[in-house]
Amino acid sequence: MVAVGLCEDDPQVRRVVVEALGAVDLDVVVAHRAAEAVREFTPESGLRALVLDIGLPDGDGRDLCQALRASGVTAPVLFLTARGGVHEVVAGFGAGGDDYLVKPFAVAELQARVTALVRRAPAPSTDERTLRLDPERYSVRHGDAEERLTPTEFRLLATLLARPGEVVRRRELIAAAWPVGAVVQANTLDSYMRRIRRILEQVGSEERLHTARGVGFRLG
Repeated sequence: MVAVGLCEDDPQVRRVVVEALGAVDLDVVVAHRAAEAVREFTPESGLRALVLDIGLPDGDGRDLCQALRASGVTAPVLFLTARGGVHEVVAGFGAGGDDYLVKPFAVAELQARVTALVRRAPAPSTDERTLRLDPERYSVRHGDAEERLTPTEFRLLATLLARPGEVVRRRELIAAAWPVGAVVQANTLDSYMRRIRRILEQVGSEERLHTARGVGFRLG
């Protein structure tokens, strides 16, 4: 049976989602908190789609999504949330989400959206990641070393880690790390990147942050 992941802290919503997806032959792996999802929803877990609440008790579901992407999880993500404003939806896609469904929702629509995501799920990543992001502590770990991050640093580093070896354009980094409509100066982004370089050195990572002048940044 195809497995999908669900991170939702509301027991009633969890029950509805598990029953709805089970009715279309999907096995649901449940996490109640962001920290639990980071442990359970790994690239090796074989999950073909993820359903994430945004308002989790120990973090923001969008930060959880970014942490999972940074760890190599490629499964499509559906955000299931009561936050239906345009800015919230745009922020969800900017965080690496693939679809968005607002509570209260129709069970048939949930089933259709998740099965569609499962059909187009890419092959799981086989890359081993030595850097791990913690969306509860807003930190990055490398071996036994850990450094705390600001939320903005967390989101920038997560975006880079999700696309190793690829140049991520400046506008994409800004969209992932700042609220919709925020005016971010070029030197502000550059300042954050200098701080991320120092953090990578402090945890002893072999990863290096490279600048593609006038375009963006690449981690590798």
